Amino acid sequence: MRAVRRIPVGFGVGYVPDSLRLTMENISAVGNPMGEAAERRADWAKDLGVERFSPDKELLYFSCCVSAYDPKVKRMSHSLANIFKKAEVDFGILGSEELCCGESVRKAGNEELFEKLARSNIVTFRGKGMKTVVVSFPHCYHTFKNEYPKLGSNFETLHYTQYLRQLLEEGRLKFRKEIKKKVAYHDPCYLGRHNNIYDTPRQLLQSILGLDFLEMPDSRENSLCCGGGGRIWQETKKGERFSDIRLEQAIDVGAEVLATAYPYCILNFDDSVLTMDKADVIEIKDVKEII
Repeated sequence: MRAVRRIPVGFGVGYVPDSLRLTMENISAVGNPMGEAAERRADWAKDLGVERFSPDKELLYFSCCVSAYDPKVKRMSHSLANIFKKAEVDFGILGSEELCCGESVRKAGNEELFEKLARSNIVTFRGKGMKTVVVSFPHCYHTFKNEYPKLGSNFETLHYTQYLRQLLEEGRLKFRKEIKKKVAYHDPCYLGRHNNIYDTPRQLLQSILGLDFLEMPDSRENSLCCGGGGRIWQETKKGERFSDIRLEQAIDVGAEVLATAYPYCILNFDDSVLTMDKADVIEIKDVKEII
């Protein structure tokens, strides 16, 4: 029988795998699940000319922990920063002053730590005069928009796809180059089912010149989870991964690119491409990377 460790006080009743326990301990200790130093949180923005947030900025970009630290996902923050700069969006970041939004902490049952993280972020945001935050991470979007207000926040939260669509409608974002690719889109759970954002990412992709947009089975409210969420911190055996099924569905409809709008989905799909040896068949891209 595999050994398990008891959840410490504050995590509720039951047991958690060591990998998830370590993740929670990292968030508690240094404010991010990877256990990275807080002062390195803005390292992803080095050499990009990204400024610190100040009250006169149009918006705050909150990259999320994974997009800030994970070398496989930093490219997504780079993509969005470059889009903002080309569209002349006056934005800033807080770097080491921001903490994990606390979404995974709450889902793991540690309500006390979630409220500590949330209240700290709310105080920081309010102190900086922040009125609008744009996020890459659907879980951050859900937490800021639906859970922080109960603790006293009053800022506007936008997922980056919502904000880019606004820029497109205002004429600040313009597509001039063709992408002659067949692209399928995967609905992340916390963007789709939890927050009913289905059309916005599709509208962005369908606005790109030359792009052939494809729908997969199990889309929109019936979308199959990529297997992320809390599972991202635990190993799932080959043959039991939802991301493998999703990749097969994309290939079956003839997609050359599987697009999504969620870092966890990207990590899972990238892993499936490698384990299923499909690198010569299909690419995995975030919507903002394609843009």
